Amino acid sequence: MKILVCVSKVPDTTAKIAFSNPTTYDESGVTFIINPYDEWYALVRALELKETIGGTVVVASVGGADYEPIIRKALAIGADEGVRIDAPESDAYSVASEIVSYAKSESFDLIICGKETIQYNGGVVPGMIAELLSLPYLSGASKLEVNGNDVVLEREIATGVEVFKSKLPMVVSAAKGMAEQRIPNMRGIMAARTKPLNVVVSANASTQTEVLQFSMPPAKSGCKMINPEDAAQLIQLLHEEAKVI
Repeated sequence: MKILVCVSKVPDTTAKIAFSNPTTYDESGVTFIINPYDEWYALVRALELKETIGGTVVVASVGGADYEPIIRKALAIGADEGVRIDAPESDAYSVASEIVSYAKSESFDLIICGKETIQYNGGVVPGMIAELLSLPYLSGASKLEVNGNDVVLEREIATGVEVFKSKLPMVVSAAKGMAEQRIPNMRGIMAARTKPLNVVVSANASTQTEVLQFSMPPAKSGCKMINPEDAAQLIQLLHEEAKVI
């Protein structure tokens, strides 16, 4: 079984958010990590499937040379091969198109992505990949089982759990519950240095959107403390100052 896991580089969740101009995120001093949905759920579930039924796991990312440490970490966790598609991460459509251009020549049985990236939360790239490859797709899956060519998936919804059946090949976006995070050990880190990391030439995919402007949310107002015994003041504040969102 040949599995492709799409990984993205994102700022660490503790990073300070600032913009060097209205359309550019200021990356100075920022530590970047693998997108947690890609690492903890998509990648680890792919590795579990490889360990159970055999096969190979390839991780792919769209970006410049600064993406290679991210790919190397995925190799340290257990992926067999890394691929960096040498193209700018312009928008969701161009990223999906670059991945599809590469995937078409590789005949993957399963493509797994995290359900979204933590900096944009768009969650549209996996669906675009599926559409461009004309493959079945399930978003936000919390469970994935493979038996031969059959796939059984579960997705949590507000009223319970949905169960789906499909055939390989297909595309899945992984949500919490798909797997448990793995920490790379020293053996994995050393092995990652010798695993292949191939650079693929860009397909020059077009972009469909552009960033017009980033802006910071308004600063939070101060917290007003009241005496817990003073119900009258609380009621007054709720009437006069509380805002319904």
